[in-house]
Amino acid sequence: MDHLKAIRAFARVVETGGFGRAAQSLQMPNATLSKAIKSLEGHLGVQLLERSTRRVSVTHDGQAYYERTRHLLTELDDIESTLGQAKASPRGRLRVDTGGAVASALLIPALPDFCARYPDIQLQLGVTDRTVDVIGENVDCAIRSTANDGALIARKIGSLAWTTCASPAYLTRYGTPTEPRQLESGRFPVAGYFSAHSGALSALQFCHQGQPLEITPHCHLTVNESNAHLATALAGLGLIHTLDFMVRPAITQGQLVPVLESWRPAPLDVYINYAPSRQLSTKVRVFAQWVTALFAKHGEPNKKAG
Repeated sequence: MDHLKAIRAFARVVETGGFGRAAQSLQMPNATLSKAIKSLEGHLGVQLLERSTRRVSVTHDGQAYYERTRHLLTELDDIESTLGQAKASPRGRLRVDTGGAVASALLIPALPDFCARYPDIQLQLGVTDRTVDVIGENVDCAIRSTANDGALIARKIGSLAWTTCASPAYLTRYGTPTEPRQLESGRFPVAGYFSAHSGALSALQFCHQGQPLEITPHCHLTVNESNAHLATALAGLGLIHTLDFMVRPAITQGQLVPVLESWRPAPLDVYINYAPSRQLSTKVRVFAQWVTALFAKHGEPNKKAG
């Protein structure tokens, strides 16, 4: 086995946690894989793996070697994916980072379609509301609401509408607000959203006849996670102002009712961000095309989220 194949074999053992699963995924005999890694260790002059009858663990040197070579293998896969038959059938790991709301309500429900189209892509979905270091953390692409990182290429993939809504029980109890400033008084309890990082309460953005309006609502309850925010509205704990795709299924089912629709602000533009080195990556290109089509289905507030 050549040196590059030995490195790939070692990486697969680390990723799968054992020789048996690694050999199975690489479609080679266990003995061949074990011999390749012993040869690699001999070439490097260090022990990469600690073997016992029960498990395989990675040494300190092995972990350091894996972290460095993983980046190189990813880059090599990206180069190869732009050539020949790989253009028609992209393959390899694709690391995508996005926020929790987009992941749970948009991407994950639609992923069976992507996986069926591109079965040779191993998608790694990072879910976080922090801004990841796309280049430093070796992320292939990130879905963001900003395009202000000069080190990255940003491509707009869609716009997402905002909706203000509450449960029928809430509206029966408190009535229906007719303009946003009523949400500042406490007469209409609001379930607010605060940043998990800064703790700051998010202001509510509205627009009426071309005039923008920002208010700080009177909140009886605040949360810092999008699914919990939706749950507060469903429980009748407060009125919420959020992206439409999060609440559209509940609105369609009559669990929530839109309010202040004539005050709906401009949609939120969404971008896919990636490093210049990923610009020619077939994996990134097909994912960008697919996610653009997905976002197009959710750009209008009168369309169902699915």
